[in-house]
Amino acid sequence: MQALFIGQTYIDVTFITDHMPTGDEKHVASAYAVSFGGNAVTAAFCCAKLGIVPDLIATVANDWLGRMFQDMSAKYGISIHPRKVNSSSLSFIMPRDGKRAIVRCRDDAHIHPFPLLNLGNCRALHVDGHQPDAAIHYARLCREAGILTSLDGGGLRTNTHELLEYIDVAIVAERLCEQMDLTPEKMLDYLKSRGCRVGGITMGEKGLLWYDETGAVHALPALPIPRERVIDTNGAGDVYHGAYIYSYLAHPGRAGTTTSNSRARRRPTRSSALANEAGLPTLPDIEKVRREFEARV
Repeated sequence: MQALFIGQTYIDVTFITDHMPTGDEKHVASAYAVSFGGNAVTAAFCCAKLGIVPDLIATVANDWLGRMFQDMSAKYGISIHPRKVNSSSLSFIMPRDGKRAIVRCRDDAHIHPFPLLNLGNCRALHVDGHQPDAAIHYARLCREAGILTSLDGGGLRTNTHELLEYIDVAIVAERLCEQMDLTPEKMLDYLKSRGCRVGGITMGEKGLLWYDETGAVHALPALPIPRERVIDTNGAGDVYHGAYIYSYLAHPGRAGTTTSNSRARRRPTRSSALANEAGLPTLPDIEKVRREFEARV
C-alpha cells in the first residue's frame, strides 16, 4: 500500500439537457455518461490513472450498482476494502454554463465497522470526511506514524473540527467558508490554528488561496480556459486532490500545491469529456494543458 483513500462511493449519472421537465413532461437529453463518483473515490481513481495505484476504503452495496463499481475499480487495479451498506448511492448531475446541479441519493448507514488495515509502507492518507469514524482512526494513526494526511474539505461535517487536528494538508472549498461564516483569509487562519502545515481554499475561476509550510500566503490563479471549452466541472476538485497525492508520492519533498504544475493538474476536467472518468488526466494530458494555457497566465 502506497496510499490510502477513504470516502463515500457514488455512481454518477451525468446528462446534458437544455430543459428539465416537470409534471408529466418528457424530454430527451443530448448526451449522458455513467461513472464512479464521490470526493475521495474520484481522487483515488485520478491517482491511479496518473500512475500510482492507492488502496480505497469505500462504501459498497451488494447490488448491481455495487458490482459495477467493483468492476470499475478492478479496471484501474485499485484494491477496495469495502464497508457494507444496503444500497448503492447515486448522483444525478446536470452540467450547464460552467456549473453543475446535483441530486444525490445516499446510503451512509454502515452495516459493519470500518476495516482495520496494516498500513505497512503507506506514505499518504486522503480523506473527505465521509466515514467519520474511519477518517479519524486512520488520520490519528498516520499522524503518529509520520504519514502525510490530506483532507478534501468540501463542506462542514460533524467531525471537521476534530479531524483537522490530525491533518497535514487541508484544501477546502469556498462552501466551507460560507458554512462557517469565515472569509477566505480567516479560513486560512483557522486551518493554521488547527495545526495544518499546508492549507488552502479552492475558489473555482478565482483560483487557489493557500499558505505554505512557512505560513506565507499565496494566490494561485486558475488557468484561463475559455468557457466554450468547459463541458463538465464536476470532479475538478477531486482531480486536484488525487493529483496532489500522486505528486507527493512521485516527487518526495515537493508537494503538488507548491509547484506551478498543480495549476495544470487542477483544471483538466474543465476542458475534457463528460463525467468523472472521462475527465481523469494522464501525465501527457497535464503537460498539454500546461503548454496551451500556462503561457497566458
